[in-house]
Amino acid sequence: MWRRTYLLLILVRLGFALSPSYLHPDENFQGPEVIAGQIFSYPVRLTWEFTSEHPIRSVFPLWPVYGLPMLLLRWLWIGNGNDGEIPPIAVFWTLRVLMFIISFVLEDWAIHELVQSRRHRQVAQLLVASSYVTWTFQTHTFSNSIETLVVAWCLVLVERILEASASSSLTASTVLGIVAVFGVFNRITFPAFLLIPGLQLIPHFIKKPLSLLVMAASGLLTGLIAISLDTSFYTPHSISWSDLYRHPVITPLNNLQYNISPSNLAEHGLHPWYQHILVNLPLLVGPAVALLFAKPHLSLRLSSAISGVFVLSIFQHQEARFLLPTIPLLLSSLQLPKNPTLFKVWVGAWVGFNVILGLLMGVYHQGGIVPAQVFLSKQPDATQAIWWKTYMPPIWLLNGKNAVLNTRDVAGMEGNELLEELDRIATCDTPADRRNFEYLKERNGTYLIAPLSSIWLDPYLDNKGLEGLRFREVWRYTKHLNLDDLDWAEDGVWPTLKRAVGRRGLAAWRVTKSCGRPAKYDQVQI
Repeated sequence: MWRRTYLLLILVRLGFALSPSYLHPDENFQGPEVIAGQIFSYPVRLTWEFTSEHPIRSVFPLWPVYGLPMLLLRWLWIGNGNDGEIPPIAVFWTLRVLMFIISFVLEDWAIHELVQSRRHRQVAQLLVASSYVTWTFQTHTFSNSIETLVVAWCLVLVERILEASASSSLTASTVLGIVAVFGVFNRITFPAFLLIPGLQLIPHFIKKPLSLLVMAASGLLTGLIAISLDTSFYTPHSISWSDLYRHPVITPLNNLQYNISPSNLAEHGLHPWYQHILVNLPLLVGPAVALLFAKPHLSLRLSSAISGVFVLSIFQHQEARFLLPTIPLLLSSLQLPKNPTLFKVWVGAWVGFNVILGLLMGVYHQGGIVPAQVFLSKQPDATQAIWWKTYMPPIWLLNGKNAVLNTRDVAGMEGNELLEELDRIATCDTPADRRNFEYLKERNGTYLIAPLSSIWLDPYLDNKGLEGLRFREVWRYTKHLNLDDLDWAEDGVWPTLKRAVGRRGLAAWRVTKSCGRPAKYDQVQI
């Protein structure tokens, strides 16, 4: 029974990995898009983290995680006699499958190593495998997802060091130094999860200082490689030893300096110290929160999760995904209710919670953005694309179309300003625009991509007159929810849900205008 359930959950995880949901722009802009621009000729848009005077993101962890698979994929593509560049959507799905594989192999393997009791291990693996966080976040290309795996394996190495013989201890210490430095360059928050577990190594290092020496040496060498790679990436010319000595780019240090500044954090949103504990953690584990306060298994995993939550709560910017490394650690520390009735109630709540959040985050959340980019990449007339009220689209998926297609993200633009901008760039309405697919023969075309829940557009979509803009819907994707456009206070709960859920979907309109008369717009009250 356990084995069949576990295998079923693996298939569920794979299904969500192959769903085009878009949880956060960082899953593209802090990882695949950066490396794709280095390996392929795809257009990329480097965000401020990579373009500022003191860059805060390292490319060192991106190369082994994303770069090597891309290089392998390119080698296979060329080796099979294919001409031209690999379609970026093929790279996108390859990375999704890769994240599924490393989640399935490394995360589940780490749980198997960390939990000693066979019965408890089976429960822990089922809980982790049935969590929507594992289905969604861990199968997406987040640095937080990589951090989850690095934290888990650092705990495995710590336990091996404490339990192993002298020779095995040296091997584990060497690997721990490499993996720990990798974790720091991946995310500066990583050391928070090793604060308490690291203290347990002090007596061991006092007795066996050689273990400390080899760990420090391997970590130092890894750090030098990481700094060299980052310095080379961020320096516009070929670097020399002098550049590494005089002007090294140490991204974790830049990241730390940036995040200790309250003014910098205020640009991303400030949260109270209890945001992680009272909001983000229940959002991630749902009914499991109650069991954390019942009688959890005291272990290295639990202490790591506690230290991580405590340190991260000090910083004022707190997003739920920052807590991803704690999820498998906490779930593997739970004890399920022994009372049969309570057990059934809790299991029902756990299944319902994860099914709902899994479908919401793994299927519908901004789910139309990736398919929309694939659609635009195939439109021969597309030269202008305006994205309104969506996440920033990943332009590397345009498959070279970016050479002629100007993509603009105007998520927060007011409606009247949007109409003015569309009127400025829209092409003139022609007879071809009024016939099926004849518009694709035009040299230029303007497209608006926006959620169907944007009711502000409704009065303008059916314009058949001689004046104003004309909107022709040419594409629609129904599995799309825009959770960033909810106004509970002004619209009320039911009208907001009716609009956001009842009118879910993302659409693309080809926008033209009547060039005979100037267009004038008056604000429409909805």
